[in-house]
Amino acid sequence: MGDPFDLGAGWLEEHVLVPLLYQFGLMNWEDVSYGWALFALYGIAQVAVTFAVCLPLERWRPVERWPDNRAVWVDAAYTVLSRVGVLPLVTYVLFYRIQVSVSGWMADRGLVPPTLEGVFPFLLGQQALTFVLYAIILDFADYWRHRLSHQVRWWWALHSLHHAQRQMTFWSDDRNHLLDDLIAFVWFGAIALLIGVPPLQFPLLVLLLRFLESLSHANARVSFGWLGDRILVSPRFHRAHHGVLAAGQRSCNYGAVLPWWDMLFGTADFARDYVRTGDPSGEEALATGSYAQQQLAGLRRFLRVVARSPARHGM
Repeated sequence: MGDPFDLGAGWLEEHVLVPLLYQFGLMNWEDVSYGWALFALYGIAQVAVTFAVCLPLERWRPVERWPDNRAVWVDAAYTVLSRVGVLPLVTYVLFYRIQVSVSGWMADRGLVPPTLEGVFPFLLGQQALTFVLYAIILDFADYWRHRLSHQVRWWWALHSLHHAQRQMTFWSDDRNHLLDDLIAFVWFGAIALLIGVPPLQFPLLVLLLRFLESLSHANARVSFGWLGDRILVSPRFHRAHHGVLAAGQRSCNYGAVLPWWDMLFGTADFARDYVRTGDPSGEEALATGSYAQQQLAGLRRFLRVVARSPARHGM
């Protein structure tokens, strides 16, 4: 018997994707249809693992309990849509096409595409170590993307949708505006191209990092202890980032997976303890609206800011 993911991707490609591509005249995408199917199945598996790990933690030691969980179900829809549909599409299909085009353009000019192995020859053949280094570099890049999204006013107008959730759970990680997600893909894709992440590893890296980010959003009284919280972002550490800012407080804990960057650049706060979450400065639709209502409210906030000025948010 073959690998179940390979078998499932082959069936999905043959019976679903190729007929759809043929029907809509998109057969030029057939060469990447198998990869999309494979990573869509990986996304389904990742959602299942996230559910199996995080739900018991939230039932075991919840920070909060709510009589009405409708807002959480909207977040669950974000997660399924993102990890089963959008992430495989952008992290494999589009990234693969872009990398092939960039590599071809460089080869035509006698240039060698950049790779970590080219800069550090000792990494040749060290696939596991290289994978870990890719993850660390991408997490460092995400720290700055995240920090900037709090400082630039028009960017915050989009990112505030993520912070509007008052019922934060492990589903909340994918609760983003589509334009914010587009910026993140361009950001991650550019960094991945610069360091030479292979097309088959990029979506796996994203899925791994997103699993750890889901864990950090869990509605659970979980920390990793004094040392552990300084090695890996815990639910306690990240919840402080989502806390409603009181007078005199500043935003903190921007790290997605590793708290190292917050410690290095002076934005770490290990003292805040399971604070209340949400962003009262936006429309109520950002917090409790349907998927479409949240997207439209975020777009309205973005357009209002753009119409005024590109000044910094200063959170």
